[in-house]
Amino acid sequence: MNPGDVNLQQLLEQAQLMQQQLATAQQELNDAEVEGTAGGGLVVATVNGSGELLELKISPKAIDPGDPQETADTIADLVIAAVRDAVRAAADLQQEKLGPLAQGLGGGGFQLPGF
Repeated sequence: MNPGDVNLQQLLEQAQLMQQQLATAQQELNDAEVEGTAGGGLVVATVNGSGELLELKISPKAIDPGDPQETADTIADLVIAAVRDAVRAAADLQQEKLGPLAQGLGGGGFQLPGF
């Protein structure tokens, strides 16, 4: 074997290991829950690590019975902000879990075609 030759068995073993690591990381993301808040905690959105909305809590303090239209508009804005905050946290978690694996595709001892 020449020094520049690829050891296919080693390459296959590395690919299988990375596949297992990726599956584990994806499961951890699906199981993880992160929160986003808005309005000082008046609205709390909970998403899993994949960004799927699991729960939304709205505090009764966010409701002004004297102005239902303003309340509806405010709650809508707070919900959007809380969900965005939660999704941002999920994206950070994804980067933490999957980033090292993605770097391994091109930065390790081998490179897969197309990556």
